[in-house]
Amino acid sequence: MKLFVGLGNPGAKYARNRHNIGFMAVERVAEDHGFGAWRAKFQGKLSEGRLGAEKVLLLKPETYMNLSGNAVGAAVKFYKLDPTDVVVFHDELDLAPGKCRVKQGGGHAGHNGLRSIHAAIGPHFERVRLGIGHPGDKKLVTNYVLQDFAKADAEWLDDLLRGVSDGAPALAEGDSGRFMNAVAQRTAPARASSGQNRARPTPSTEGAAPAAKTPAPEPEPEPEDTRSKLQKLMDRFR
Repeated sequence: MKLFVGLGNPGAKYARNRHNIGFMAVERVAEDHGFGAWRAKFQGKLSEGRLGAEKVLLLKPETYMNLSGNAVGAAVKFYKLDPTDVVVFHDELDLAPGKCRVKQGGGHAGHNGLRSIHAAIGPHFERVRLGIGHPGDKKLVTNYVLQDFAKADAEWLDDLLRGVSDGAPALAEGDSGRFMNAVAQRTAPARASSGQNRARPTPSTEGAAPAAKTPAPEPEPEPEDTRSKLQKLMDRFR
């Protein structure tokens, strides 16, 4: 069993904040994969379902970001999970908007939600880092993450969340490479190469110069006449 945790702050006031992209990610997974209704548990909202062959719990802590570890720790203890069974989806300032990276274990890099979870269950949980970009000045960070996504962000944000949902079954199975491929198919789909078998349009000839004719092949030279003058004379009267 896996525990997927989305990080954010509870309430309509924060619902579209950049800091709440973790909530958005697990909500998209629940919607696309037919998870059960969200119910209050572990100081948060919990939804249960399956991703492929794996049973998965989705958790949105409602303790506010800096106390997220309280909810995660309670769920881990109740279900007797190992920290490596926990996957945390969170906003990442150090990635460009729309980028995604998976990381196993490590520090919290100053993220208050990760710091709290780190204190509750240790550092060995998996993280899905969802890029929101950086405002460019450390002093602007708090205001930046607590602002709503701009209208201009809607397209890349939707692509990213769809990719996360597409790859969720692979992530539940522990295949982060296949998960990242699914995200990439949404955020940076491969373009068809010229070498692929596909119908090519017939080029229009309207207004184009007449195509050059293919030159006729050169005639092969006659073989050299090696007869003597006497032989040539005799051949004429045969």
